[in-house]
Amino acid sequence: MSCKSTKVAPSVDFDHSCSDSVEYLTLNFGPFETVHRWRRLPPCDEFVGARRSKHTVVAYRDAIYVFGGDNGKNMLNDLLRFDVKDCSWCRAFTTGTPPAPRYHHSAVVYGSSMFVFGGYTGDIYSNSNLKNKNDLFEYKFATGQWTEWKVDGSLPVARSAHGATVYSDKLWIFAGYDGNARLNDMWTISLQDREHACWEEIDQSGEIPPSCCNFPVAVCRDKMFVFSGQSGAKITNNLFQFEFKGHMWTRIPTEHLLRGSPPPPQRRYGHTMVAFDRHLYVFGGAADNTLPNELHCYDVDSQSWEVIHPSLDSEMPSGRLFHAAAVIQDAMYIFGGTVDNNVRSGEMYRFQFSCYPKCTLHEDYGKLWENRQFCDVEFILGEREERVLGHIAIVTARCQWLRKKILQAWDRQRQTKQESSEESDEGAAGGPRDIPAGNRPSGTQPLLEVSIREAEAQPFEVLMQFLYTDKIQYPRRGHVQDVLLIMDVYKLALSFKLSRLEQLCVQYIEASVDLQNVLSVCENANKLQLDQLKEHCLNFVVKESHFNQVIMTKEFERLSTPLIVEIVRRKQQPPLRLYSDQPVDIGTSLVQDMKAYLEGGGLEFCDIILLLDGHPRPAHKAILAARSSYFEAMFRSFMPEDGQVNISIGEMVPSKQAFESMLRYIYYGDVNMPPEDSLYLFAAPYYYGFSNNRLQAYCKQNLEMNVTVENVLQILEAADKTQALDMKKHCLHIIVHQFIKVSKLPNLRSLSQLLLLDIIESLATHISDKQCAEMGSDI
Repeated sequence: MSCKSTKVAPSVDFDHSCSDSVEYLTLNFGPFETVHRWRRLPPCDEFVGARRSKHTVVAYRDAIYVFGGDNGKNMLNDLLRFDVKDCSWCRAFTTGTPPAPRYHHSAVVYGSSMFVFGGYTGDIYSNSNLKNKNDLFEYKFATGQWTEWKVDGSLPVARSAHGATVYSDKLWIFAGYDGNARLNDMWTISLQDREHACWEEIDQSGEIPPSCCNFPVAVCRDKMFVFSGQSGAKITNNLFQFEFKGHMWTRIPTEHLLRGSPPPPQRRYGHTMVAFDRHLYVFGGAADNTLPNELHCYDVDSQSWEVIHPSLDSEMPSGRLFHAAAVIQDAMYIFGGTVDNNVRSGEMYRFQFSCYPKCTLHEDYGKLWENRQFCDVEFILGEREERVLGHIAIVTARCQWLRKKILQAWDRQRQTKQESSEESDEGAAGGPRDIPAGNRPSGTQPLLEVSIREAEAQPFEVLMQFLYTDKIQYPRRGHVQDVLLIMDVYKLALSFKLSRLEQLCVQYIEASVDLQNVLSVCENANKLQLDQLKEHCLNFVVKESHFNQVIMTKEFERLSTPLIVEIVRRKQQPPLRLYSDQPVDIGTSLVQDMKAYLEGGGLEFCDIILLLDGHPRPAHKAILAARSSYFEAMFRSFMPEDGQVNISIGEMVPSKQAFESMLRYIYYGDVNMPPEDSLYLFAAPYYYGFSNNRLQAYCKQNLEMNVTVENVLQILEAADKTQALDMKKHCLHIIVHQFIKVSKLPNLRSLSQLLLLDIIESLATHISDKQCAEMGSDI
C-alpha cells in the first residue's frame, strides 16, 4: 500500500460508492508509549522550586506551568516550568508584579496567557493577614509579563478552593469558600478585551450543586462538569453538568448503573478531574479518611464509570490530595500534592490515555428501532389491538419469552398456509424453521403477526427500546406519569423474565420517589402487586423526616383505607429488616445476547446468506443493515433475489478467520482479533460503511504493536494478499533477524513459492560480504 495517511475524525461520513475511496494503511512500528501507562518523570529539584500542594498547573504548548501553593510552611508565588519533551524543570521567566503568595486559587489558559483568580493569601506560619482574594492576574507566556486586571463594577465575593474554566472566550468561576461559608454562585468575565471587561453573575437554574469547595471542574462536549467536593453534611459522589448556553444544571443520574457494573468513585475532596476526548478522568483526593490512587473514568456518551487498570509496567503515583493535573496532547500530567503524613510532594507523573472512537453498537441498534426499516414482525397489543413493529433478530436475541411467542406465531402461520393451499411445498413453508436461510428476500414475506394481550403499547415500546439499546429514558423530575409508566414497564419485565430491565426499572423508580409522588407510586404498586416497590414507598413514608409532611397532603386523604391502615401500622411497628445474601440476577446485556446469537443462538432466525469464496455463512439482515450502510442500502434498493451476498473488501476477499472477526464486530462490537485479521479488515469501515472508524483504529494499533516471531508468517501472508507493502517489509525484516526461530515454525512449509523466494531474497540482501566469504570457505 502507499505511504499516504489521512487522519479521519470519528464522526466522518465515509464514501462507500467505490473501492477507490478505501483509506490506505500507513504504519508506525514504534517506539510506542503503552496505553494506560503511568510513568514517573523527574521530580522538581528543591533549588528550582519547593515541593507543594494546593497549587495550580496549566498546559501551554509542550510545557506544564506550576504556580503558587504551599510548602507546608509558607505560601508560594513562584512560577515553575516543566518541558514535557526534555523532561526538564526550570523557573519560568517573569517580569512585573506577580500575584501575592497564595494557595487554593485557580488558573486557566486563554490564548497565549494564563489567568490566575482568587485564592487564600497571608502568612500561614504566623497565622496572620490570612484572607481570601478576588483579584485577577494575567501572565503572558511570550513575554513573561504579569499584569493585574483592574475591573470596575460588581465583583465576585473573595474566595478560595473554587472551580474555574474557560469557555466561549470567558472565564467562569463557580462556588468555593469565602472564609465563613461555602458558596455555589457563578460568575463570568470576558477575556477578549481587558479595557471593557466586567464581571457578571450568572442566574443558574436546574439542579444546582450544593454549596461546595475543593472540587474540580472540567469542560467536555460544551458542558462543564463538577464532581463531589466538600459540602459538609451534603457531600455526595454526584456528578453535575452545566449547560453554558441555557445556564442549566443537571445531576447526572447513576440509577442506570446496574449491580455488577462499576459504580461512581466514592465521595471525595481535593481530587483532580480532566477531560480528554469523550471522557472525564478523576484521580486522588481524600475519600472518607483514605487517599485512594485509582484512576476513575467517566464516559460522557454512555454515562458510565469505570476504573482504569494501569498497564503492567506502570509506575503508579501514591494516593494524594490537593495535587494538580493538566493534559498535553494524549497524556495527563499530575504534579505535587499532599501525600501520607501531611508530606508535600514534588513528583511529576505522566498517564497515557487511550484514544479510540466510541463503540456505536447501542446507537446503531437504537436507530434501527427508531427508523423501523426492515421490520419483519408486528406485535398486536392489549384489548385495543394497538400495533408495534419490530425486528425478529433483535427481539429473539434479547428475550426468550418473546422468542417463544414468535415461534408459536410461525407455527400458526404455517398451519394456516397448509390449510389454505396444498399446491406446493413452497406455499406450505413459513418461517425460518422451514425456509432455508437466505431464501426469504425482502418484501416477499408479509409481516409476522404476534398477539400479546397482556401488554399495552406505551410500556411495550419502552421495553422494546431497552431490547435494542440496553437503556430506557430516565423519568423526568416532577413528572409522576413518567414514574407510573416505568412501573408498567416493570410489570412487563417481570412477565417477560427480563431481569436486567427489572433491575433498571426498580432503580429508576426508587430514585424518583419523593414527597410529591410517593403516595401515587405506592397506590399504583399496590394495584399492580409490585411488592418490592410498595415496600420501598411505605418505608419512605414512615421516615421521621417524611411522615408528617405526607399525611398532611390531600393525596393522603384520598388514599384507600387499607393503605392508610398499612401506613399507620408501619409507623407504629416497623417490620424487621431481612437481609439476603442471595446474589441478584442482573440478566444479560445487549453485548452478551448478541454474542450468543452470532455463536448459534440465532441460527434458526437467519434470513440472508453471506458467501465468502463460495462458502455460505447464514446471517440476519436487520443486524447487518443496522451496523453497515452498505448492507442497509443493498437491502433497501437491490436485494438479491436468491438472498445471497458475496463478501469482499474492495477487490480483496478476506480470510475466513478475518471474516468471522468482522461479524463479531458487526453483531456485538468486539475488536479483539489476531493481527493478521487486522490487515484484512483495516479498510472494512470504509467499504461497509460502519458508523465510525473504531475498528480501523484498533486494527492499526493491533498491527503496530503485536507482530511477533510466533505470528509473523501469518501476517506476512495477509500483507502479501492485501498488498500492504510496508507491513510485508516489516515482516521480512523480523524473519531475517529472527530466522533461526522462524525456520522452526511449521507454517513456514505452507507458504507459497513466491513468498519463500521473497524470504530468500531478503536473507541474501542482509548477509554481509564477510558472511558470504565464510560460507564459501565451508563449501
